[in-house]
Amino acid sequence: MYDSDGGGDDVSFLKRYKVSIIMFFAVLGPGFITANVDNDSGGILTYSQAGAQYGYHLLWTMIPITLALIVVQEMCARMGVVTGKGLSDLIREEFGLRMTFVLMVLLVIVNFGNVIAEFSGIAGSLQLFHVSKYASVPVCALAVWALVVKGDYKSVEKIFIVASVFYVCYIAAGVLAQPDWHAAMIETVKVPGRAIWRDHNYVYMVIGVVGTTIAPWMQFYLQSSVVEKGVTVKQYPASRLDVIVGCFFTDIVAWFIIVACAATLYKAGMRNINVPSDAAAAMRPLAGDFAYILFAAGLFNASFFAASVLPISTAYSVCEGLGFESGVDKKFGQAPFFYWLYSLLIVAGAAVVLIPNFPLVTMTILSQVLNGVLLPFVLYFMLKLVNNKALMGKHTNSHWFNVVAWATTVIVVGLTVVMVWQQLHQVAS
Repeated sequence: MYDSDGGGDDVSFLKRYKVSIIMFFAVLGPGFITANVDNDSGGILTYSQAGAQYGYHLLWTMIPITLALIVVQEMCARMGVVTGKGLSDLIREEFGLRMTFVLMVLLVIVNFGNVIAEFSGIAGSLQLFHVSKYASVPVCALAVWALVVKGDYKSVEKIFIVASVFYVCYIAAGVLAQPDWHAAMIETVKVPGRAIWRDHNYVYMVIGVVGTTIAPWMQFYLQSSVVEKGVTVKQYPASRLDVIVGCFFTDIVAWFIIVACAATLYKAGMRNINVPSDAAAAMRPLAGDFAYILFAAGLFNASFFAASVLPISTAYSVCEGLGFESGVDKKFGQAPFFYWLYSLLIVAGAAVVLIPNFPLVTMTILSQVLNGVLLPFVLYFMLKLVNNKALMGKHTNSHWFNVVAWATTVIVVGLTVVMVWQQLHQVAS
């Protein structure tokens, strides 16, 4: 009966659609979480500065950044699914323990700088609500530690997904800022003319926006999360969708952060943002209390969220690379090195922020520079691994995907070199 009128096809389509939706939500997590943590304290500072200093004129970067992020993240997720191993584990097996040890030392140094930046964001956001950093930072550090040590993978992942959703605060803040939507949309698809490229600070900001989006820790965390979640090759299409949705969502949030600051701070002539909380404080008289509260609350959520994930990412990477047991699902006694490293990063990062007159802004910028220094090496290892047929079988990159991936890598390397040179030049001057 169904075949005669096409009803059977409709029922079959609905069943396949339902199965696809169920499978997507079953694997939702690693890609969505990893991409959103990228909008951390350092990212928010960079996007806020972009909007405050240049209005809508940097929105065009969001499209190529999103495409590059999808390419890089998809490769990591695919390697995790096919090999069942984390990125640092694969690097150790294919390139040797010595190379892996050097890379892990660099990763710990880079990520420690990022952890400091996150606790700085926690302190700054709660100071806007008149909470001293000497109270907020220790309490939040303890909460971050307990979240992972006392939880398991499923419960921790659910909390992280909820935290990711709270990034809509920035979308709401962007709407409340009452931007010029027509101008914002035009600037999103329009590359600026030659004249503005003579402004060295504009070039610096372009590089900063790109550089803050693809961080080394993201690749290690995503692949380890996919492995620990147990995503299979059959489930991979849904996992890939998780990655793509996460990349789009995080860059939409970034777009709205730029828009919110462009419509308020840039319009009012306020160009100087030293820390992310400056953007929220300056926005209050321009966009109202509600926008201020949303921006400040978003900063706290982003910083707390990243302060949880970055130490986990570091512990995952180091333990896999050096052959130690790791995983949120394991007890403290089963993976002592994993949990001790995680604990040390949190305690040390929080302690540094509590040092009086510590140069937090300098440290935040330095963490982005160190990200840029390490990123080219990580991308090189990734591309060598993902094209290794002995590892990936039929799941290596296609010809055109390799073209896009290598082009992305070359561009990121070039931008990273320029970013590092400019930031070191700025510090020296």
